[in-house]
Formats: sequence, C-alpha cells, structure tokens
Amino acid sequence: MSAVLLLTAVQTFAQPRLKQSEMFVGAYGGVTASNVFFSPKVSGTGDVLKWPLGWNAGAIFRYGAHKVCSIQVEAGYAQRGWREYSESDGYDYTRKLHYIQVPLLAHIHFGGKHMQGFVNLGPQIAYCLASQESGTKQTASTYQYRAIDHMFDWGVAGGLGVYGMHRRVGVFQLEARVNYSFGSLYNNSRAEHFASSNMFTVSLNFAYLWQIK
Repeated sequence: MSAVLLLTAVQTFAQPRLKQSEMFVGAYGGVTASNVFFSPKVSGTGDVLKWPLGWNAGAIFRYGAHKVCSIQVEAGYAQRGWREYSESDGYDYTRKLHYIQVPLLAHIHFGGKHMQGFVNLGPQIAYCLASQESGTKQTASTYQYRAIDHMFDWGVAGGLGVYGMHRRVGVFQLEARVNYSFGSLYNNSRAEHFASSNMFTVSLNFAYLWQIK
C-alpha cells in the first residue's frame, strides 16, 4: 500500500506546473455508514452486523501548484460504529463512536474548465472523543461490549467525485469516499479475544469551496 501511494505521488507531481499556485478553503458535510471487521466474527444465532448511519462535517484546505494535482488537508468530525441485530434472538445493539479526523490527500482532477472529475487518496489519522451505547445486547458474544482500547486510529482514505466550478461563484463538489482503519479498536495480542477489529466507513459528502488565490 505504501509503495502504491508513493508511486502515485511521484507520477502525479511530475505533471506540468501552473503559472500561479491556487488555494481553496471550504466546508463539507454528509452521511456516513460504518462497520467493524471483527476477527473472529461476533457470534450469535442471528450473527448480523448492520451498517448504522451517521454524519460527518468539517473544513477543507486545498493547495495546487500543478495542472492535474493538488494537496488537500481536512479537519472534521465523523460518526462511526457498528450495529448488531437479530430478530429471532431479540437483540438490537448499536455502538456509536465520535471521531475527530484529519486526512492528508492527493487531489487528482481531470476534465474541462467548469466541470471536472477527481480522485482523492491519502493517509488519515483520527481520535475517538466519545463512545455511546444503545439497545439490547446479545449474550452469545460479549467481548465487543468492553471499553475501546485504542482511541487513536490511523488508516487510508480514498474518494471519487465530481465538481462544478466558477471563479466568481466557487466550487460545488460531490464525493463518495471510503475509509479503512489499519488500527484495531481492541488489543490484538495472542492473549486477547480479537485478532483484529478494524473500522470501515463509507460516506457521501457535499462540499463548497472558495478560491482565495
């Protein structure tokens, strides 16, 4: 994964430079759906992990000195978590995790003057501020109901989207993004129950940016 990101960055930043660098600032917001890949899987007769919905929002700063690539930094809030549900066993449990997240992304864009497509790709760090529980817990598996061991999270983010832009009006942007956490929520030593507990989040976001340079 590191080699792929490095190769992408090298190839991208070898592109022709702009006569004058560009800077954009803006804000984003949208809906999230998340889950946790537990290994071993959370047991139970129903054995169903659903994708609870949440929301995310934050600020964007984008700097570009090349014709097809920019650097984009974000700082925002995101709701993540998971849901366990079984109608036959009578449990419906949701864990909501509240994160502050900071992605550092290569923003690669293509298309015409006023309408362009883009790809975002890069690393992301996050910190869990709080955890909330609701609903009825199952009894077949209870390891996942402990307090989270690792509040700090790190991973990779990638997105695909489209935007329309006009210098006097600004940039209106729509993006679908995925975030995969390399860090585990719980300790994963041999003495622990879970070998891994990685978060996976998808989001659909709308953003508005204004060119300041």
